[in-house]
Amino acid sequence: MSATGQLLPLARLLRPRSLAVIGASPEPLSVGNNVLANLRRFNWSGELHLVSRSRTEIDGHPCVPGIDDLPMGVDAAILIVPAQAVREQVEACARRGIGGVVVFASGFGEQDEDGRKEQDIIAAIARAANMVVLGPNCIGSVNYADGVPLTFEPVEPNKTKGPGVCVVAQSGAMQGNIRYALQGRGVPVAHSISTGNEAVLSAEDYLELLVEDPSISVFALFVEQIRHPQNFLKLARRARHAGKPVVLLHPGRSSRAREAAKSHTGALAGDHDVMRAFVERAGVILVSGLDDLFDTVTLLSHRPRPLPGGLAVLSNSGALRGFSLDFCEDLDIAIPELAPESVEGLKQVLPSFAAIDNPLDITAAGMQKPILFGQSAEVMLADPQVGFLLVVAMGGGKPQQFSKWQALRPVLEKATKPVALVYLGDGYPLNEDFIKEVSESGIPFFRSPDRALRAISHVAAYARHLASPDAMPAPYVSAGLLAAKPGPLSEWQSKKVLADRGIAVPKGGLARDLAEARLIAGNVGYPVAMKVQADQLSHKTEIGGVMLNVTDAARLDAAYDRLKLNLSIHAPDVKIDGVLVEKMAPRGGLEMIVGASRDPQWGPVLMVGLGGIWAEALNDVRLMPASAGIDEILHELGRLRGGALLRGLRGSAPRDVAALAGLASEIGAMMLADERITEIDVNPVNVYPNGEGVLALDALIVTA
Repeated sequence: MSATGQLLPLARLLRPRSLAVIGASPEPLSVGNNVLANLRRFNWSGELHLVSRSRTEIDGHPCVPGIDDLPMGVDAAILIVPAQAVREQVEACARRGIGGVVVFASGFGEQDEDGRKEQDIIAAIARAANMVVLGPNCIGSVNYADGVPLTFEPVEPNKTKGPGVCVVAQSGAMQGNIRYALQGRGVPVAHSISTGNEAVLSAEDYLELLVEDPSISVFALFVEQIRHPQNFLKLARRARHAGKPVVLLHPGRSSRAREAAKSHTGALAGDHDVMRAFVERAGVILVSGLDDLFDTVTLLSHRPRPLPGGLAVLSNSGALRGFSLDFCEDLDIAIPELAPESVEGLKQVLPSFAAIDNPLDITAAGMQKPILFGQSAEVMLADPQVGFLLVVAMGGGKPQQFSKWQALRPVLEKATKPVALVYLGDGYPLNEDFIKEVSESGIPFFRSPDRALRAISHVAAYARHLASPDAMPAPYVSAGLLAAKPGPLSEWQSKKVLADRGIAVPKGGLARDLAEARLIAGNVGYPVAMKVQADQLSHKTEIGGVMLNVTDAARLDAAYDRLKLNLSIHAPDVKIDGVLVEKMAPRGGLEMIVGASRDPQWGPVLMVGLGGIWAEALNDVRLMPASAGIDEILHELGRLRGGALLRGLRGSAPRDVAALAGLASEIGAMMLADERITEIDVNPVNVYPNGEGVLALDALIVTA
């Protein structure tokens, strides 16, 4: 069942057998006339009803004066009315049992609070009648697979065959932009939906209805707010299992972009990094720009079920080899060595002076013998280590462009692995026959190797994800780890919780007076650290509440007195639990941070990164769901910009990342085990050389 529980009326809206156009008009360039013109172009053969207050007929088709004059149970209605009339018309549609309505009008939740209230009233009317609403503030939808255009934007029927892309965008302009870009490349589009303000229906509802639709091979989403995150993640996993990639462009990395979304579709964007962590784990391909979206969807529409493997690059440019290697290293694309049988096969094809390697330069011989492109491509595609093939050619003049294509086409068309073709030269004119044929073939074609490689990096990561075990979210255990009152726990209490979970903390204890402090220090051994403890004191250093490297009993006495004095000056009203006395940590640890919090939309989030002061100075952190496994945590640690510090830098020893990942996994498990925990912050965590473990030097747990 969908988040709104209205899949059946949504199906009636997208595939109506009967349709009412409210506000139909014959006037050229009017919204009403554009809607009717689209229906004629698509030869829509369903039952059509026209409503017009001023016309009795349009082009020979009878009109009725109002919605109440329509027959009961029309599947869908298009409302071509101003914003102030929408509520009345929606009420009338509800009375007539209409399944769903398209509302083009703007001036609702995207405008101001009054508009938001009016939008909510309209949504409540629709839900009470089990009626869905597309919009408001949208340009409608086009179901190319079934030939149903419910839009005022002039559109043409699909001329391409086979499963296609489903475009879903909260922005009408972006919906058109994505659709145009794909159709311009010969990529079939099955559905194109502009969801607007999503008063009743959200992007997740369309995904749920269409995820099993055989006419769809790939989903291309432009979403400013995912309104039902948990349902979206569930549907993304369904799409993954159905072999239908979901490619998502989600603006909102910057605060200004999030504000822009509010004024555009009324979307309230959340934390972009948190969203990224969860959707990528569910198998969604998150792209950062429109070019990435177009290019990645183009590749996937050709081969939506890629298998893992490295990239083979074939070119007639020696200079491209170095460029490809640099670019692929930056993008984390593996370029494997060719298998011995592939090397031998290429030696049989290429001139003796050609260096057989990957990337492969077939040399200038490809100019005299274009067939070398096809023969070399066939050998490289057969290599068991190769999962993708990129052909980057200096096309030359128009005759040469076409001859290279003729050599490559039969090989690329029968390839079972993802392939892409690039002709260098940017905007240099191309052979007209080549342009026509490459578009008809469906083979992804680019003028930029940079763009092709970025798209391949997304598809290669998706292939690895498909080959990995499905990462399902762990259920809440609700084991009740904590019996504390709501709010922050002091450091000593937080560390006790960590120690009970097997996480290493410094040896020590809470001293309630000077004598007890002396006893603890004597037991753990000098030097020690001393810290005042109270639930309200999460930043003890700022009030002089921390003394480090206390080396003997006399200095301990002085430090104890100093702590009491600082507290009386800077926090006289704070009642402390005592002073935490701990053995100073061994030197040589790399400071890291491990934290977790509970996002109100997405749930428990785990964070790892450089710790200490670097956590704020560099913000070099990685986020993931709290249920992430050890392998996932290790992968994210490797993606840190400062990851070289963990691997060993300039002669320093590699760090015990396995122990760090284990600590992080335990922190995530704590979040999942007790819903009352809202935040855990372990900073810094000292990470010692391989085999020497980790030590949590400071900790804070907050409960609700």
